[in-house]
Amino acid sequence: MKTDPSKKGMEYLDNICNDPRLNVWHISLLLAIARLAYRQNESKIIRVSRSKLMAMSHINTTPTYHKYFKELQNYGYIKYIPSYHPGYRSTVELLQQ
Repeated sequence: MKTDPSKKGMEYLDNICNDPRLNVWHISLLLAIARLAYRQNESKIIRVSRSKLMAMSHINTTPTYHKYFKELQNYGYIKYIPSYHPGYRSTVELLQQ
């Protein structure tokens, strides 16, 4: 039996909202990643750039971005795979869906 994608998305949002460790900046970053995934028509591996994620999540300072992005990795929400090549973007894998 196939699961309804909208139901799966709502369950994911419920999990995020019910996690007491997450604050508005974590949620904002996760939503920015989800928006990029939707734009790229991807569900797992999303190509990202720091500047784009910062703009989409309304985070204005680099230290704030790095702090909450790292915490999302530590909490098991995302897996970050950096690319050191200027022609290739880094990727983020959504782990809890």
